[in-house]
Amino acid sequence: MNGTFLPFFLCLCILFLLLVVLWQQFAFRTGTQAKLKRIHEKLKEIADTDSGERLMVFTDNRELMELTAQINRLLEERSRAKADYRRFETASKKMLSNISHDIKTPMTVVLGYLEIMRLNGEAAPGMLARTEQKAQSVMELISQFFTLAKIEAGDMDLKLSRIDLSGLCRESILDFYEILSKSDFQVEIDLPEQAVFVLGDREALQRILFNLVSNAVRYGSDGKYLGVVLRTDDKNVYVDVVDRGQGIEKAFAGRIFDRLFTMKDSRSRSIQGNGLGLTIARNLALQLGGDITLDSTPHVKTTFTLWLKRARY
Repeated sequence: MNGTFLPFFLCLCILFLLLVVLWQQFAFRTGTQAKLKRIHEKLKEIADTDSGERLMVFTDNRELMELTAQINRLLEERSRAKADYRRFETASKKMLSNISHDIKTPMTVVLGYLEIMRLNGEAAPGMLARTEQKAQSVMELISQFFTLAKIEAGDMDLKLSRIDLSGLCRESILDFYEILSKSDFQVEIDLPEQAVFVLGDREALQRILFNLVSNAVRYGSDGKYLGVVLRTDDKNVYVDVVDRGQGIEKAFAGRIFDRLFTMKDSRSRSIQGNGLGLTIARNLALQLGGDITLDSTPHVKTTFTLWLKRARY
């Protein structure tokens, strides 16, 4: 009897264990399906309401946990993309407003002068000169917009060659000799006598240097100082353009290279900035494999540094 009962009991135990395993698998599968259904419903709710919520799933299932983490990562990227789009939309509206202002103001002056000349039947030399000056400022603004559009679209044809950056810096400073002399600027230049070569496009480098020096003269006018220093290390060449003017507050430092960003007083008649020069300069520097950085202590010292890779012989 005992010999018969023992195998029967073992069979019952094995059957019981099989039932337990089957039940656990059924419960696990059912629970997983329920959690997947809740994930699906929550994702649909987030998409329909355009909310910034994230998924929360309480489970010991490692695969479900990893799935939830990846979904939340995608939701986070979606939120960042939406925020970037809103910032771009705001910047575009501001850009259109600034374009309208920058073009409308000089054109109003031009049309006013033309109307006066028409009524008088003659053109005074001074009036013709002012009309021409305003028209040229409009053309320069339009040219800068086209230049920036070409750079950002990747349509700028940059022809790389070995350029003596030290000599190019001297040429750029000479372009401002008259205005610096008339404005009683203190000018300090520290450039090597020997040539310092970089790999770049001559026209692009001329525009970068012109924009940096022009920016220093315009916004540093109250400091009456311009410094240009060229220094090197084993791999790079650095050009520091320094002024002691109003400088840039830390709150604005991160936006100074944004398109059409201007300081609060940069639209005064005496300064006349349009917020494109630094944007163009930095975009060109980036395309040449370099960059432009800023270090500013308002009313003490402001330095824009152009760095480029040295050209090897």
